[in-house]
Amino acid sequence: PSDVAAIIIEPVLGEGGYVPAPMSFLQQLRALCTKHNILFIADEVQTGFGRTGKWFDYEHAAIEPDIIVMAKALGSGLPISCVASRRDLMGKWVMGSHGGTYGGGSAVATAAAVATIEAIEQDNMLENAAMMGEHLLVNLRELQAEYRMIGDVRGRGLMIGTEFVNSEGQPDKEICKAVAKACVDRRLLILTCGNYEHVIRWIPPLNVTQEQIDNALGIFEEALQSVLVAVR
Repeated sequence: PSDVAAIIIEPVLGEGGYVPAPMSFLQQLRALCTKHNILFIADEVQTGFGRTGKWFDYEHAAIEPDIIVMAKALGSGLPISCVASRRDLMGKWVMGSHGGTYGGGSAVATAAAVATIEAIEQDNMLENAAMMGEHLLVNLRELQAEYRMIGDVRGRGLMIGTEFVNSEGQPDKEICKAVAKACVDRRLLILTCGNYEHVIRWIPPLNVTQEQIDNALGIFEEALQSVLVAVR
């Protein structure tokens, strides 16, 4: 442990396949870092600012990281990022020792960040993300029970992954790409991820409505059916 300076983790694995870390895992990891004086760094670039139904995903596990890394959603698409920590840690920086791509402190991007945070608060987007995410998750799992090509449905809030597998239960990139294309052809923009490119990720706006989600689910099922027919 004395050779380890820090452990960095995405509470929900992003590009690797939208895999949420179990709460108990995050809690034990936090305890391990505390015991051995190792910094616990939460990479909340994708999960932060309401994506999983709370401001930051680590809150679900009722833990506190030593350092939080943020970007993307902070400025609603404008180029901005942020590193936050306790005062005692941040006070150890030597002037000029830290820099980054978005380290310029753009006034426009900073104003966008303030407006983003205000909008999330005023429009109750955290509550909406949690509620709509649960609605989406439940309905996707109903489709999972009907379509064997869906191997797993997982996520927290509005950060949900739908995994595609072949008849042997192995990752199926071709089926995933075909379903994604069928969705796009029907005007539902969707992204894929995963180490084997076999996961469709659901990441709608935090202010998405139930009607919009239901429309998307209808298109998604149409895409599943079209691909199933093509495979047969």
